[in-house]
Amino acid sequence: MTKQPLNLYLAAPRGFCAGVDRAIKIVEMAIEKWGAPIYVRHEIVHNKFVVDSLRDKGAVFVEELDECPPNRPVIFSAHGVPKAVPAEAARREMIYVDATCPLVSKVHIEAERHHVNGLQMVMIGHEGHPETIGTMGQLPEGEVLLVETVADVATITPRDPERLAFITQTTLSVDDTIDIVAALKARFPAIIGPHKEDICYATTNRQEAVKAVAPRVDALLVIGAPNSSNSRRLVEVAKGQGCAYAQLVGRAAEIDWRALEGATAIGVTAGASAPDVLIQEVIDAFRDRYDVTLEVVETAVENVEFKVPRVLREPA
Repeated sequence: MTKQPLNLYLAAPRGFCAGVDRAIKIVEMAIEKWGAPIYVRHEIVHNKFVVDSLRDKGAVFVEELDECPPNRPVIFSAHGVPKAVPAEAARREMIYVDATCPLVSKVHIEAERHHVNGLQMVMIGHEGHPETIGTMGQLPEGEVLLVETVADVATITPRDPERLAFITQTTLSVDDTIDIVAALKARFPAIIGPHKEDICYATTNRQEAVKAVAPRVDALLVIGAPNSSNSRRLVEVAKGQGCAYAQLVGRAAEIDWRALEGATAIGVTAGASAPDVLIQEVIDAFRDRYDVTLEVVETAVENVEFKVPRVLREPA
């Protein structure tokens, strides 16, 4: 039977970012250096396929440090952790490796610098997200006020409106964050912003690529996990660009083929924690069903690489 023709637009950049790639390497190198099991506090990155693959190699994923035995190494996830976590690991004399993305660490340092200068922080982020918890946990309780929406800006009560600075979660929607920052500056004219944008290069690049693809397609699929903030933002960006159908899928088996019936142009992208193997799996699934013409829509070239901690590069 003749397959229906389909134009498949593949967004670029897509998939793994440098921080995710580094975090996964840290777990793999730790297993190689110290043997299994290696404990990881929280999912190293938000992707079930990646987590399951590392579990098969000897990683044990836990939510809290007290679930880790003191005689085995523990790794902190790419999202970052409150200061109390490494402090407790040191108190227990544990071997620990911090896999926090360097761009998240940059936000931590920024918050600490403003705190030292006597400023109270406002964080733009999602309540309960590990990165938000980790960043807010860099400072004493009450020193970071969280806002998620423009409406939240009107509800916060800083101790001194003239002594404020703001930071953002690195995986937010660029467009939504612009509106929240504008609201903060309107209410608190003296508020100080970051020297450089907190939203990371990978988040920005993937959103810009989706903006380029969305107007050309009938539907757009984002490969990523439901607990991946940056992946969910890509769905929102596609919808914001007028894409009639934008959906988050973990892998090819989750595609709702009936929802795609009649489509002649479909976009595909992947969140920063989705590996290439899952992207290829989705492309292959389309090729099984359609006569696919594949076009890559590239809006930026990424060549960022972060080094792993020295302890893992030294001989055991």
